[in-house]
Amino acid sequence: MLSYQFCHQVTTATITAQDLAFDRHHLWHPYTSLRNPLPTYPVVAAAGCELELADGRKLIDGMSSWWCAIHGYNVPELNAAAKVQLDHMSHVMFGGITHPPAVALARRLVEITPGALQRVFLADSGSVSVEVAMKMAIQYQYARGERGRNKFLTFRGGYHGDTTGPMSVCDPVNGMHVLFAGFLPTHHFVDRPPAGQHTPLDKSYLRSLDELFTKHAHESAAFICEPGVQGAGGMHFYNLSYLDHVRRLCDEHGLLLIYDEIATGFGRTGALFVSEIAATPDILTLGKALTGGYLTLAATLCTDHVAETIGNSDVPNLMHGPTFMGNPLACSVAVASINLLFSRDWRAQVENIGQLLDRYLAPAAALAMVTDVRVLGAIGVIETEQPVDQAVIQAFFVDEGVWIRPFGKLIYLMPPFVITDGQLRQLCAVVIEACSVPKNFSAA
Repeated sequence: MLSYQFCHQVTTATITAQDLAFDRHHLWHPYTSLRNPLPTYPVVAAAGCELELADGRKLIDGMSSWWCAIHGYNVPELNAAAKVQLDHMSHVMFGGITHPPAVALARRLVEITPGALQRVFLADSGSVSVEVAMKMAIQYQYARGERGRNKFLTFRGGYHGDTTGPMSVCDPVNGMHVLFAGFLPTHHFVDRPPAGQHTPLDKSYLRSLDELFTKHAHESAAFICEPGVQGAGGMHFYNLSYLDHVRRLCDEHGLLLIYDEIATGFGRTGALFVSEIAATPDILTLGKALTGGYLTLAATLCTDHVAETIGNSDVPNLMHGPTFMGNPLACSVAVASINLLFSRDWRAQVENIGQLLDRYLAPAAALAMVTDVRVLGAIGVIETEQPVDQAVIQAFFVDEGVWIRPFGKLIYLMPPFVITDGQLRQLCAVVIEACSVPKNFSAA
């Protein structure tokens, strides 16, 4: 007969050595081996722009918890929204049912995104929203009678998520999913645009885009990209005018244009959405900051034309439906997060962060281990000559009272919009100090 040992009630304020040992042996953390896992740091509370460790130390957060906690932590307005919704319902299936939080969120998203994007699919994670966008594009082509158009065009260097469809349009050579090359569908890639958001357009690069479409458009459903900023694929900034050329090519060859704004949306670059200042896409994906980091939620928006074309097909239903689609609790917090963003002068906040990042990170350009320093909106990036030893440099950052998680050759900052000047100055100072002693932190 099986016997069960019940766990002790979970407490959020303490964590024991036994808990940490269990974590190390049993819990997989992102991109980490269970055989020799990277160190983990026990966080028991968070407020404002600080994470509190179990030993009482507080760390200034430079990551916004992977770019989603734009308002910081323990935010009264978001706490209140969650508590009010809990008294009504935390979840209900979205099949055959609707509810006020989902309607309110969809209305808000239609209001604040580019005007052509009128239809909203609520997904449960950023990666799933990209899956939905890709399936939407394929169903669109099917509805048009283009039955062989099931490939995608995209830039090298991109990152769109860890589920199968998004993995297949991530960088196939230098990306983090190379291991799955034989399993993933194959798509068509072009070199990423030249670096620099203000760099003049390269005519030879424009010709390479022309050649990509000429060769592969007939078998492709859409062009998908992160507009202006490639995030986890390398923190690569490029001139938005390249997207004007891509838009023209998509129109000429009958492809849809998909923007993945999961990382760039909700003000991170200085624009509310990059799609409001670049060529307008047919499909847009949003996530991360959508709920201010409180709950997992994402959205895929499309134009009336895309939705109506699919709806007029012999397969009129969009063939996707996550269990937690339109989760009321997440939708309520998302509405509160958007309202909070608009209640503040978020543009001034992001502009101030950008100016301070420019000033405080500038000295890194003169350091031997640094090859580039770049800033866009509330994003600051230092690129190093050699990959950093993540475990060693992470320990240094924690000892210095900051939370920064580099990857590869990139030490970057994406702080909450509510960060103080003093907190941002300390984050940058610690980064500069780390880059001043390359022998201590290089993985080479």
